[in-house]
Amino acid sequence: MHSIQIPSGLVGPGSQPTEEDGAALDYLPMPTTMGTYEPPSLPEPEALPALAPALALLELLQAALAAQRVADPPVVLNLALLDADNREFLEQTLGDGEVSALVAGREAARVQETRLAGVWWVRPVAGGDYLEVADLPALVRASAFHAAANQARLPVPLPAGVMNAPGVLAEVNAQVASREGGEPPHIVNLTLLPQTPEDLVCLAASLGAGPVTLLSRGYGNCRVAATGVRHCWRVQHYNSQEALILDSIEITPAPVSVLAAQEDLEDSAERLAEILEALR
Repeated sequence: MHSIQIPSGLVGPGSQPTEEDGAALDYLPMPTTMGTYEPPSLPEPEALPALAPALALLELLQAALAAQRVADPPVVLNLALLDADNREFLEQTLGDGEVSALVAGREAARVQETRLAGVWWVRPVAGGDYLEVADLPALVRASAFHAAANQARLPVPLPAGVMNAPGVLAEVNAQVASREGGEPPHIVNLTLLPQTPEDLVCLAASLGAGPVTLLSRGYGNCRVAATGVRHCWRVQHYNSQEALILDSIEITPAPVSVLAAQEDLEDSAERLAEILEALR
């Protein structure tokens, strides 16, 4: 057999002609990995006696998780009796999960879901933080539309370039007015509707901004913001490259994307039981 020598420059990047329109094949970067549950690191056995208050609270938390149903009132666990070491142990054990929230206004607070879905750190700016077992903390639900309007208002006259915003707002107003509670979410998919930049500016101005913003991190991020209209949320999904892939308006008391489901509560109860068993 004879070896064949291939001259350099005939293969590889830049060796082939580009398309007539100048386009070239370009690959998107691979998405980043999705965060998964990781068990917490546990203290040494000799440190456990001093952590008895935190362990007792974890026992109460596990019982609350096992009994909780998504329609039940939230269960609140006060942390006031924990010293610094017990609080640090509790924070290391529960860690941070995927969903966080900022609440502005008179009830300003930071909210962070723990590694255990359905268990939330609630940290009011005024102090007195606590743990809450719920699909979504009561403070978030109560604050989101505390002073919200019952209808969105269109600017008069309409700004130049506005085309489809009036139809979207009419749909939103009709849904908000007709809801009595218990209905499934009504979703207006702005990504699939022809919207001019002026339409989007008009929608944002007419709906206004509410006091609650949530962020759900996973395979990409989901930003959920309360508007100034009752039970009306702006929900925006981003891919792992931070590009907006879905922009929608949801009319519902709380979007499903930030709620802990019944399966989440049950899974969290099992995981916490495993942690407590390892500590015994």
